[in-house]
Amino acid sequence: MKWLTQLSTTSKPTTSDTMKKFLIIGLGNIGAEYVNTRHNIGFKILDHLARKESVEFQTVKLGSLAEYKLKGRTFLLLKPNTYMNLSGKAIQYWMQKENIPIENILVITDDLNLPFGTIRIRTKGSDGGHNGLKNTQLLLNTTEYPRFRFGISDEFKKGKQVDYVLGDWDETEKANLPERLDIAVEIIKSFGTAGLENTMTAFNGK
Repeated sequence: MKWLTQLSTTSKPTTSDTMKKFLIIGLGNIGAEYVNTRHNIGFKILDHLARKESVEFQTVKLGSLAEYKLKGRTFLLLKPNTYMNLSGKAIQYWMQKENIPIENILVITDDLNLPFGTIRIRTKGSDGGHNGLKNTQLLLNTTEYPRFRFGISDEFKKGKQVDYVLGDWDETEKANLPERLDIAVEIIKSFGTAGLENTMTAFNGK
């Protein structure tokens, strides 16, 4: 009986186990028509990591999920299938299901206010008019969660914002994306292994 008690106790997730698990959320819209759009950079970054590390996404509740392990850490890569405006629903569900604290999530999104490829990692902030962040903030009931903004610039004519964010990358952007995606992958790894503050110091502005 004593042995069974010990086994039961050790099989439960510990605080240490929880702190070694990270939920990385790439925001985007599902559907072939959105695959190469600027708004889907979150999906694109997670797909790039999955290809580089040979992990596969599986269809799960409210999205697609892949698991990647590095240096004793587990990274759950989540692409919500709720469409951008309801991204927070998937984030909230998987945080609760996997018992992941808010400081261990990283939300990856596009940002019109940053030049193409510019990286900005923050511990908190407003939604900046981004519908995916707006819904996340609503459902998590806080603006204090780690986010990684990837600049897509604002090179569009007045009244053409929707067409721009839901449009394809131009040829110059396509040529520079691979290098930017490689850096994005390193940011994710650093977030889980070196911590948010160190990652911000190392990568912000690059």
